[in-house]
Amino acid sequence: MTKEPRPIDSRSVLYGVFGDPVAHSQSPRMLNRAFAETGLAAVYTAFHVTPAQLPDAVKGIRALGIRGVNVTIPHKVDVMEHLDAVDESARLIGAVNTIVNDGGRLTGYNTDGIGYVRSLKEETGFDPAGKRVVVLGAGGAARGIVWALHREGTAEIIIVNRTAERAVELAAAFPDPARLKGTGLEGAEEALCEADLVVNTTRAGMHPYVGESPLPPELLNPRLLVSDIVYNPRKTLFLAEAEKKGCAIHGGLGMFIHQGAYAFELWTGQPAPVDAMREEVESALAAKTDVISKE
Repeated sequence: MTKEPRPIDSRSVLYGVFGDPVAHSQSPRMLNRAFAETGLAAVYTAFHVTPAQLPDAVKGIRALGIRGVNVTIPHKVDVMEHLDAVDESARLIGAVNTIVNDGGRLTGYNTDGIGYVRSLKEETGFDPAGKRVVVLGAGGAARGIVWALHREGTAEIIIVNRTAERAVELAAAFPDPARLKGTGLEGAEEALCEADLVVNTTRAGMHPYVGESPLPPELLNPRLLVSDIVYNPRKTLFLAEAEKKGCAIHGGLGMFIHQGAYAFELWTGQPAPVDAMREEVESALAAKTDVISKE
């Protein structure tokens, strides 16, 4: 049974998410459910922050006493220069998705990678150790996922990005360059021939880009596990095309829930009610699908 949230009043602690776009985000529902389950006097909302507004938005965290903020596309890298400190793992990753405000001192963390790997293992049984992985995209989310997969002992990670220079730069940011390579889209076909797992970390497939896919489906083969970190919609065009090719698929909902759970624990010092968080997001997405199907 869903617990009733505590009334919002002058003592309520404020949390939120910065993104562009952000209207599609289920973070407010998920985190407000978590606060209700744990009895915390807190409220979480979404802030549409454009790149030009980011410096002022971060100042607003301090000015308004916002306790914690999630950071999503496209701010995960640029936000770092506006913080007082960055956790060591986030610094190595080169991206931040969670900010903790301790009395005006802002510290950045990254929960994307650990959330992704936990979801991947739990939902598919896939063990990254010794496997060959292709990561599509070289933005903030890709950084966290590459870092986490690399720590798991992958045999090779090839980063494929529209701008090859960014992929090469990201690969070079990690130790053991023999196991990490970067290439442009022209290298995708060759990379996928030997891959066990391909992960989409780009915007393709998420609202409002639901009609886009990061790769032509003819490049996929049935031996691949195809993973997408987009969770809304539950099954992106990329995953639907992969499924038609006979590939096993893995959606982004689990990563979304686990990265949010880790953020909750950083902010509150309490264990996150993961099951309730998952129930809330699944309910919201199911309701949205039902509405669409009736239109």
